[in-house]
Amino acid sequence: MSRLLPRRLLLAAALSLAAVAPAFAQAPAAPRRVVATFTVLADMARNVAGDGAIVESLTRPGAEIHDYDPTPQDVARAQGADLILWNGLGLERWFERFFDRMKGTRQAVLSEGVAPIGIGEGPYRDQPNPHAWMSPTIALTYVENIRKALTDLDPARAELFAANARAYSERIRAVDARLRERLAAIPAERRVLATCEGAFSYLTQAYGLREAYLWPINAEEEGTPRQVRALIDTLRRAKPPAVFCESTVNERPMRQVAREAGVPFGGVLHVDSLTAANGPAPTYLRLLEANADTILRAFGGTGR
Repeated sequence: MSRLLPRRLLLAAALSLAAVAPAFAQAPAAPRRVVATFTVLADMARNVAGDGAIVESLTRPGAEIHDYDPTPQDVARAQGADLILWNGLGLERWFERFFDRMKGTRQAVLSEGVAPIGIGEGPYRDQPNPHAWMSPTIALTYVENIRKALTDLDPARAELFAANARAYSERIRAVDARLRERLAAIPAERRVLATCEGAFSYLTQAYGLREAYLWPINAEEEGTPRQVRALIDTLRRAKPPAVFCESTVNERPMRQVAREAGVPFGGVLHVDSLTAANGPAPTYLRLLEANADTILRAFGGTGR
């Protein structure tokens, strides 16, 4: 009897280890590393990933995205990522130059499935406007594309990514409803949003505003004399309460236009880049609300 006892103990220990072993086998791997081309996309991805992935942005807060000049360190970070998220629609021309070096890295274009709005002007006539995330409704497509990309990368965390995507989408819908209600209060005759860059096509379409701008897609020339004159004439006809400029470009040309047209300069709006944590637009959702605040204050509405 005493000689059987050690065998029983050994059998019990073996059974205990067998019961525990599957738990160790199913333990999730370390979070994967995800790189987004700019801060807005990185913020969206962090909301979907939660603690299931480490997400960083190639560009810093406040960076100008269209003609960003990546450093060798940026390229190395992208090459070392498990997944690269980028906007597409011709926005990151600087990023496209490095495709050949990153053929082995997973990539996802977050504007996939979006019906683009064409620029239809000058040398950009046949190009799509890339700023699709400025419509909260379209941003839901970005969220879904992020969820799919993360799930393909790490199927073991699919439920986490799905739950986070649902929660974040609800927050986007709530902001959309608030913006729709607030911007609808602008009288019809004042519903002209004049900015430096034509970056608000998707937002103005979403909220029934008319768009006017100095240049269609980027600030390489900061407004030609013809563009300046055309916008001055538009503003004199439309008489909007204010004009604006994006945070990542030089506002001086728009201030000149404002003086010539007799329209106040209403402030800075955020599009391509988030601000630092202590700024007015440290997240995508705060970017949308900060822009609405600025527009409504300048238009004599109820900006917070």
